[in-house]
Amino acid sequence: MTLTKLRTLAGDTTDGFAGAGGSSEGARQAGVVVRTALNHWRLAVDVHQANHPNTVHECADISQVDPRRYPTTTFAWFSPSCTNHSIAQGKKRHQDATPDLFGEVLPDEAAERSRATMWDVIRFAEFHEYRAIIVENVVDAREWILWPAWIAAFQALKYNFRVVCMNSMHATALGDGAPQSRDRMYVVLWREGERAPDFDKWIRPLAYCAHCDKTVRAVQAWKNLQRRYGKYKTQYVWRCPTTRCHAEVFPAVRPAADAINWALPATRISDRKKPLADKTMKRIRDGFAAYSKPLMVPVEGREGKVARPTDLPMRTCTARNETGIAVPPYMVELRGGSSSHRAVTDPLATVCASGNHHGLAVPDLVVPYYGNANARPATEPIPTVTTVDRHGLLAGGVVSSVEDLGFRMLEPPEYAAAMEFPGDYIWLGSKRERVRMAGNAVTPPAARDLFACIAEAILGASYEPIGLAA
Repeated sequence: MTLTKLRTLAGDTTDGFAGAGGSSEGARQAGVVVRTALNHWRLAVDVHQANHPNTVHECADISQVDPRRYPTTTFAWFSPSCTNHSIAQGKKRHQDATPDLFGEVLPDEAAERSRATMWDVIRFAEFHEYRAIIVENVVDAREWILWPAWIAAFQALKYNFRVVCMNSMHATALGDGAPQSRDRMYVVLWREGERAPDFDKWIRPLAYCAHCDKTVRAVQAWKNLQRRYGKYKTQYVWRCPTTRCHAEVFPAVRPAADAINWALPATRISDRKKPLADKTMKRIRDGFAAYSKPLMVPVEGREGKVARPTDLPMRTCTARNETGIAVPPYMVELRGGSSSHRAVTDPLATVCASGNHHGLAVPDLVVPYYGNANARPATEPIPTVTTVDRHGLLAGGVVSSVEDLGFRMLEPPEYAAAMEFPGDYIWLGSKRERVRMAGNAVTPPAARDLFACIAEAILGASYEPIGLAA
């Protein structure tokens, strides 16, 4: 069924904390019409309006408005901030106090993602009686001391619910997931009398089980059965559902490399006017020693952060630009045929008598220019990189230390790509503001799959799974 037909079947929604439009974009991809979008930051509203021109927008703090102002829709999506809520066991919410890496000052209205509370969702639900609601938040919101009362309020309004913990890289039921590891909690609610959503269909990714030698729909296995919420790997893993097996399986995910624009130059560390922080340099050295491949490097000051290779999903994007990319040198073979490129840690290809066929290039000068593939780590044996068509050698030079690595900060379009916004999505504002809007957004794949989940149950909308889950 085409998306055009789905629009007549999948209902409409209110986006209560719309931001730049991640949840609304997911709704659109699932065929759900976004009728109303609310947000307190004017710039985010402008971005949303540029991409969803048929939606009615209002720049307002949702905690200060009357729900009766807005039309009733089939569904509603809310992503409230719980910054002002106390957390159980004395935990305090981390405040966004990281210095601005772009040297820009954010407007006062954007100092917090939202000043509204979880209780505003109750106010809107009480008046509009939406047939289904999705509430998105960080996993730690489940530790809120008023959680039982909040859930009890929904039950008093005749809603059933299920808490869904999903990592955006596993949101692949209706298309590709995000190339980013991003754990979030989604409270899916539907009114009593409505058909319950088929969660097994929509939130269990496909994975290959080596023991059973077949593709299975993985099942979430909680490490603590008394705590069925939390983050991937920390609180749960994916396992084969076959009774005699139950082996851990790993759903297909997209690497961070998918979000990176490899054509952008990266300044050599030794050529930087301002040296990188000691902690950042340590992460680069440790990561390079472990991987010898392009690295995503945290540059914020908190302890416990480590560099990770770009063939793994990107770590969670926040509202701050806090990630850099460090790329190691490649050995580039200059002859034709089956030649390719390899890391300097790999053996050279056969040295021919016909001339010098090897160049040593700092990676900020090596630009992939092929049509149907992404740059891949060159630390793997040649047979694993045969899909790479060619690389252009722009310059060469001897690389003798980590300081010769190219390093640059990620650009706003790369953050948007890591969130899996469409490539033609319109963004406004400064670099810092665009990073903030992307980092605060809902990843469209997660919203897409969850909207499809409730639209199928409530309205009987028909979907054909595609992408990684096909």
